[in-house]
Amino acid sequence: MCFGLVYKLVYTELENAMNPEIGSYEAKTKLPELLRGVRAGKRYTITLRGEPVADLVPAEGGKQADVVAAVEAMRQFMRAAPPVKGVDLKALIDEGRA
Repeated sequence: MCFGLVYKLVYTELENAMNPEIGSYEAKTKLPELLRGVRAGKRYTITLRGEPVADLVPAEGGKQADVVAAVEAMRQFMRAAPPVKGVDLKALIDEGRA
């Protein structure tokens, strides 16, 4: 039987569904490895004597900067693109709803 494969599939699904729990000592000794995982989008729950005490999650700062950059790029595009002349936007909207 292939119990190893079944275990691997179930474990992988569980790992993706919830934050893996890491003991505080292990988190301290493997911090660089955990930070690489966080950079890749993983989340971890740090425990102390089996009790969850903290979550190690990706920082929001990078996401906020991406949103601001995307909005600014969109505004620049809208300023640079010449307006379309001779197009009835109301007619286009109504046509799409029909």
